[in-house]
Amino acid sequence: MPNRKDARSSHEVRNITLTRNYLTHAEGSCLVELGMTKIITSASVTDKAPKWLSGSSRGWVTAEYGMLPRATQTRNRRPVTALKQSGRSMEIQRLIGRALRAVTRLDILGERTITVDCDVIDADGGTRVAAIIGAAVSLYDVGTRLVEEGITEQHIMRELVAAISVGVLEENVLVDLCYEEDSTADVDMNIVMTESGNLVEIQGTAERNTFNRTMLSAMLDSAESAIQKIIAVQKENLGLK
Repeated sequence: MPNRKDARSSHEVRNITLTRNYLTHAEGSCLVELGMTKIITSASVTDKAPKWLSGSSRGWVTAEYGMLPRATQTRNRRPVTALKQSGRSMEIQRLIGRALRAVTRLDILGERTITVDCDVIDADGGTRVAAIIGAAVSLYDVGTRLVEEGITEQHIMRELVAAISVGVLEENVLVDLCYEEDSTADVDMNIVMTESGNLVEIQGTAERNTFNRTMLSAMLDSAESAIQKIIAVQKENLGLK
């Protein structure tokens, strides 16, 4: 097995720290730390659904994702100065939105929109999965607040959702890849899964070598085990059994 720089085992997730209510004004917010990767997620509620949902009595959950200029080893331009958002950022924020909507009762939300902003302040691999982990916690806190304020009768989230990266290096399956591992992996995958074990999304690419069905099953098994551990951390921080 390749020597991991933090001495983790092949199936070991980096240390996760979730700091809820990290921001003062957001209805729900969380600082998620996944190893050296750090992301602030904040959920905001507006009392208006998108125009195409007008009159449907259903709401919408969406996400925006971005990196601070020095979240990486070299400075990135801010989207506002580049006059456009990168394709990577757009793809990731759509993934986060799909993950959150998969576990949200949009009919209970009513004609409202919840936007979850995910801002990367330090990147060391796994930013999209860390964003989903923190975004789910922020969204859950929003749902609790809506019930407490009498805005909804039930919680908008039916269950939690989380994600993990998994890859193949030197024919070994590793979970939760840091940047160094991710940049040299033969196969790179991101898995999104609900608390009940249902898959939301599988993003997998052979970077250097192809992989077979047996290796795919091994990666999915490792990812499922890791995600259940992450969801246990989410539930502990949320005070859920």
